Amino acid sequence: MNKFFISLATALTFLSCSDILAQGSGYDVFVPISKYIGKGDAESLSAWFSDNLEVTIFSNSNDSSRSQATQIIKSFFRSYTPRSFEITHKAGRSNMKYALGTLNAGGENFLVTIFVGYYESGYRIQHIKIERSE
Repeated sequence: MNKFFISLATALTFLSCSDILAQGSGYDVFVPISKYIGKGDAESLSAWFSDNLEVTIFSNSNDSSRSQATQIIKSFFRSYTPRSFEITHKAGRSNMKYALGTLNAGGENFLVTIFVGYYESGYRIQHIKIERSE
């Protein structure tokens, strides 16, 4: 029975990372990131975090480890339950990209800015910024 659960856990881990592994030249890194933000899934989103990244929420900026950033985003999602997230603008070069999006959460709208950089194994979030829309 234990072998079954180990196999199941391994398969689920592989499937959750398959978005990262599938990064090719035409790959849009913001598709899975948007999906996880829209669902309020901080754990899956954290798979996209750099080992160290900047998290800014309401002008409060933190240089964080991946695990610290995950807790910060989880806390935000607990306070403001996401309803939807839509990317409104994307730009960048091959090794650096950013996206702007609108998050509807907790009855409010937020502007989300995501900066990603390309490392040896794929794109990683270097900075995520959440601020209230005006």
